[in-house]
Formats: sequence, structure tokens, C-alpha cells
Amino acid sequence: MTATPIDGKAFAAKVRADVAKGVEALKASHGVTPGLAVVLVGEDPASQVYVRNKGKQTVECGMASFEHKRDTSITQDELLDLVKQLNEDPAVHGILCQLPLPSHIDESVVINAISPEKDVDGFHVSNVGLIATGQDAMVPCTPLGCLMMLREQHGSLSGLNAVVVGRSNIVGKPMAQLLLRDSCTVTIAHSRTKDIAAVCRGADILVAAVGRPEMIPGDWVKPGATVIDVGINRIDNPPGSDKPTRLVGDVDYTSAAEVAGAITPVPGGVGPMTIACLLANTLVSCCRTVGAAVPAGLTA
Repeated sequence: MTATPIDGKAFAAKVRADVAKGVEALKASHGVTPGLAVVLVGEDPASQVYVRNKGKQTVECGMASFEHKRDTSITQDELLDLVKQLNEDPAVHGILCQLPLPSHIDESVVINAISPEKDVDGFHVSNVGLIATGQDAMVPCTPLGCLMMLREQHGSLSGLNAVVVGRSNIVGKPMAQLLLRDSCTVTIAHSRTKDIAAVCRGADILVAAVGRPEMIPGDWVKPGATVIDVGINRIDNPPGSDKPTRLVGDVDYTSAAEVAGAITPVPGGVGPMTIACLLANTLVSCCRTVGAAVPAGLTA
């Protein structure tokens, strides 16, 4: 068996196209343009590239993009004042504070200062609670992207056995909640799980989100399973090596692809969906603010 690769780039392009249509419809019906504000503190090169890509794709979808760059010397109170201004700005429907923040700033305080309705990252404690209780919420972008791809792959997820490897607040826990809402039987596996290989082999859906390069080999995968690899790990080769730096997932793609029915590659799988779902969440926030119908397929 050779697994079917799940093309995250193509799926993300489709989501962005749906978002763009929703933005045009919202402009026509309510005369409002969704706006996304991104706050970047410091000069981290990876964060700068990520923020630049977010801004570019926001504009391409017809939304307004607001970038607020601040030096690492900013105090926590100054950053909270900026968040307050964005909360009160009617042109802003989504607020994202790029992580990580400098060590002198408490990330949880800043995240929970963002209005839950504008928390398009889905990290606010109120949104976490709403997801856990099955209510409408801003859903974290990466788990939302994974869910969209799984629904596309399977249609109904009802009754499927799902194993999520990893219990982070950003991916593992919300992913498990979303799968449970879609009537999967869900197991969360982690570093203390006994015989984790056997647990993984029982999964019709296997989601890997641990941040350990190629931790999950093919013989942990049930034949025909759908494998969603959230991990993205940089493998640097020794000095003097002529081999290029590699990006790999938490799953050993080569061996898993020989067993699985479908699998996301790294890169090009889950990654592109994260920004696409950030844009979807911004549109959803705007629709809810003005009382417009939320386009189908863009929420959990």
C-alpha cells in the first residue's frame, strides 16, 4: 500500500478562495471589510517572515491588514495598552500577538487580554472553555486546519478511532476536543503512555503533534489509517556535510507512507493550513460582529 499524500498547499488555496468570496459578500451586504491586526515584538527572523506572509495573504483575500511592530524593550503594560486599543478598534476583527514574546512579558496575560471575539488564534481561556463544552468559539488555527482536511478525506468522522499524540494547549488538547465533537472515539497519547506503539496502531486517524523528529515509525501506523503530521522539525547536518538542511515531521514519512491510506507531508501538509484558517477565523469574527451568516465550511 502506498498512502495518498494530502496536499495542504492546494487545500489551503481552496480555503483562502472561500474566504475571499466571503469577504466580497460581506462587503456587498454589510459594507464592512474584515480587518486582521498582527502584533510583532522584536526582530526574530522566522517570526518576521511568518508575519509578512500573513499580511500578504490577508490583503490577497480582500481584508485589511494592520501590522504593529514593537521593540523588545516594550513593557508588558505598554503591550497591554496596545491590545486594549485594538480591542476597541471597530476596524479590527482579529488580533494576533506573534509568539514567542520576550521573557519579561507574561504571554498568558497578553493572550487573555485580547477580546475573546477577536482572538483569532483561539488561545484565550474563554475560547478554550467554549470548545471543551461544544459551543461556538474561535478555534485554534492548526487543529481547525487538521479537522478540515480530515473531513475532506473521510466525510463523516463518526465512530472512527482517533489517537492524538501530544497534549499541548495549542494543538493536542483542542485537536482531541474537535475530534470528540465529530463523534470520534479519542485517545490522547503522551510521554507517559504505556505501550504507545500499540495505542497508535489502533488509530483510524493518527495525529502527531509532539515536536520530536520522526518519532513515529511506519510500524506504529494501522494499515489504511489517515496520518496527520503537525510536527515541523529542522534537521541540521554536521559542519562540512554536503547534505542540505531538512525539515521533517513527527512521523517517519517514508515508512508510514508504505502503510497509511493517506498522510500529510512535511513541509506542504498541515503548515499552509494554519494561515488559511487564521484568515477564516477573521472572517468568522467579522460575520458574528455584524450579524451576518458565517460561510459554510470555515468553522468547526
